[in-house]
Amino acid sequence: MGVLKAALDRLDALHEQWLLARDALPSTAVPGTPEFDDVLAEHHAECWSYLDDWATHGKTLQEINAAARAAPSPLAPAPARASANDRRNALRK
Repeated sequence: MGVLKAALDRLDALHEQWLLARDALPSTAVPGTPEFDDVLAEHHAECWSYLDDWATHGKTLQEINAAARAAPSPLAPAPARASANDRRNALRK
């Protein structure tokens, strides 16, 4: 979990840096121009290792979720099953 959180934090920071770098480009630097594409390629290169962390370890979150759903909860015990007699009495009330 720590690896995933650190990677997400770093990706957020890199995204903010990208926005600042993009906004600092001259108005002539648009997608498809070397000025824009080079800065974008640098940004993508900086992100790859953190994206790889998510690709490698992200399934851990699914495994934790599946285990949590399957595990009995000590906080909420399973309701007791009512007998047929109890159900009949409840319907009469």
